[in-house]
Amino acid sequence: MLVYVVKVKVKEGKIEEFKEATVRNHRATVQETGNYRFDVLQSKEDPTSFTLYEVYESEEAVQAHKETEHYLEWRERVADMMAQPREGIKHEVIAPQEKAQW
Repeated sequence: MLVYVVKVKVKEGKIEEFKEATVRNHRATVQETGNYRFDVLQSKEDPTSFTLYEVYESEEAVQAHKETEHYLEWRERVADMMAQPREGIKHEVIAPQEKAQW
């Protein structure tokens, strides 16, 4: 399993539009084969800061996600909403290892 933690800083005035686009992407992503989780989090201290927490079965599932229509649409739609480039950090899952726990 692979986890990606993506940090996004959104421009003031674009927060609601970003949330709408990202929730739309979330809804489609959680239906993908190989996706275990896709959480969209917004900082309580800084409403322009978001974290996307994504769990995939494999690198192949990640690549398949990056080729989906909904992801490509999201990436294009939110590009101008970002105050800075998004930062994605890949993590290895230590625990839980059992698929049923996801």
